[in-house]
Amino acid sequence: MSICSEWKVLVLRLGHRPERDKRITTHVFLVARAFGAHGAFYSGQRDEKVEESVKKVVESWGGPFSVEYIDNWIDKIKEWRKIGGEVIHLTMYGLPINEVIQQIRESKRDKLIVVGGEKVPNIVYELADWNVSITSQPHSEVGALSVFLHILYMGSELKKEFKDARIKIIPQAKGKKVVKISP
Repeated sequence: MSICSEWKVLVLRLGHRPERDKRITTHVFLVARAFGAHGAFYSGQRDEKVEESVKKVVESWGGPFSVEYIDNWIDKIKEWRKIGGEVIHLTMYGLPINEVIQQIRESKRDKLIVVGGEKVPNIVYELADWNVSITSQPHSEVGALSVFLHILYMGSELKKEFKDARIKIIPQAKGKKVVKISP
């Protein structure tokens, strides 16, 4: 099931710090994949363990989804805009999601969703086409990303089938049922 054929969604995680962020950055990528994004970029310090962890998830649970380290996130945002994509920065200081989501959804442009790590520099607010808040209270970038993607896709991501999955969960009222899928 394709959740949207009009545009692609990628995520840009700013300022990864392996000693502090390895679980958070991995969770940003896992949420991005599970909630319908097509891939992700990250900046800060390169962390091959995070990249390998996500690659193993994609190998087992399906994809496509890839993670790419970028050295210069400002250049990536400018490049994204130059090729016609739009930039959506998730921040508690932005416009409420309910006020802007329909315009974002109706745009035919590919979407780069920017989530912070450490303090986000002011230039991100200037480069973004949209500064969007999920809530105007302190919260996690993982939570904000999941809520944003869920609202963007209107819940259709919950039924997404992942190509080339080797394993799949069979929903159960009680217990756990995982089946292996032959290639």
